[in-house]
Amino acid sequence: MKTKGNESGLTLIEVLVSAIIVACFFGTIFELSTACLRYIDASKESVAALEAINDRTEALRNLAFSDLTSTAYVQNLMATAANTSDFCKRATETVTIHGYPTVSGQTQITRAPSGSVTVNSTATNLGSTLVQVDVSTSWSLALGGRPRSEQTSTIVSNGSKK
Repeated sequence: MKTKGNESGLTLIEVLVSAIIVACFFGTIFELSTACLRYIDASKESVAALEAINDRTEALRNLAFSDLTSTAYVQNLMATAANTSDFCKRATETVTIHGYPTVSGQTQITRAPSGSVTVNSTATNLGSTLVQVDVSTSWSLALGGRPRSEQTSTIVSNGSKK
């Protein structure tokens, strides 16, 4: 008489449990890669914001002092985006100029993502020697829509260009 040996096989339940474990593993990897891509996107947006701020700041620093303190001149300058990146089409840019060290009013000009430029306030006297220029940009993250902003400040002196 023959005796049956140990025959092993997979039952349907064991196959289903294995499939669920594999699906959870791949789902976790997919979610992890998606989160990494979100962080990369956020980093790219922050770098683009810093580049836009630096471009605008340099454009303002290169102006003659009389042009920098002229509201109309700065308003015309801001009619064009700080640079040609796609980021500038989604960000709101604000330039604030006031006398330094004593503040007696400020000129604030805002450029909306649509390209429209608004003069929020105009200083009556910015002085004739030093002004502080604050450039900021604000936007909503592409993924998640969280509001973000970057800002820089510089002091510009009325002197001769070399």
